[in-house]
Amino acid sequence: MTELQSPLHVDERSGIARVTMNRPERFNALGSGMTRALRDYFEDLERRDEVRVVILNGAGKHFCAGLDLKEQQAADPRGAEDGMRLQHEIRGIMLAMRRCPQPIVSIVHGAASGGGFAIALASDIRLGTPETRMNSAAIRLGLTGGDMGISYFLPRMIGSSAAAEFLLTGRFIDAGRALALGLLSRVGSLDEVTAEAEALASEMLSVPPLALRLTKEGLTHALDAPNLESVMAMEDRQQILCTLSEDFRRGIGDFLAARAKT
Repeated sequence: MTELQSPLHVDERSGIARVTMNRPERFNALGSGMTRALRDYFEDLERRDEVRVVILNGAGKHFCAGLDLKEQQAADPRGAEDGMRLQHEIRGIMLAMRRCPQPIVSIVHGAASGGGFAIALASDIRLGTPETRMNSAAIRLGLTGGDMGISYFLPRMIGSSAAAEFLLTGRFIDAGRALALGLLSRVGSLDEVTAEAEALASEMLSVPPLALRLTKEGLTHALDAPNLESVMAMEDRQQILCTLSEDFRRGIGDFLAARAKT
C-alpha cells in the first residue's frame, strides 16, 4: 500500500522552522489537505516558544498556485453556506500567520497566485527569484480581485494606485516590478535567496526572544494605528516590558563592559 504524501513538510531545528508546501505535482495548490495543514501549523505556533522564526517555501517549480480548482470541480455543487465555509477555512491561514509571534520569511519562487499570493503577502519578509510571478487571479474567474486579505495587504504595501492596477486586471507582478515596489526584499537565484533566508533567520535568533516577538507584533498593529501618538504609545509600553527582561539587563551589562574597554 502506497503511503500518502504529506501536504506539508516541516523541519524544525535550533529555533528555525523550515516549512515546505509539498504538492509539487499540483503546484502546491490549496486543496483541503494543504489548507488544513497550513492553518493548523500556524495556529499551533502561537503556543510554541521554542520555534522563533519560520522559513516558508514551496516544493517544485512554484510557490503556490492558489485554490485547487480541480478538486473544487470534482466536489458536489456548493451553496452559499458551503462556499463561505471554504472561504473561512482558507482565510484562516493568513489570520494565523499574522497572529503567530514568529517572523515568517517566504521564498516566493515561480508562481504565487490567488491564495498563494495572499500567503506571500501575509509573510513578514518576501524573497523572490527571477521567475517569481504574483497575481490576484480571482477576478479572471469572475470573482472579485479582493480575496483572502489581498485587498488589505497590497495597498498598504505598494500604494493604492499600483494595487488597483493589479487587482482590477489580474495582471501578474513580475520579480523586477515587485522588487521596485518593495513587495520583495531581494531577488536572486533560488540558492541565493535560500541562503539569504537562512541568514535572516540566524540574525533574528541572535536578538532576544521577547524583543523579536514584540517587534513583529508592533509592526502588525502599526499598520492600522489611527495616528502617530497611538503607535508611540504602543512602542512605549513594549519598550518598558523589554526593560524588565533578563536579556535586556544582560545586554546593557555587556554594552557597558565593552565600552569600558575602549
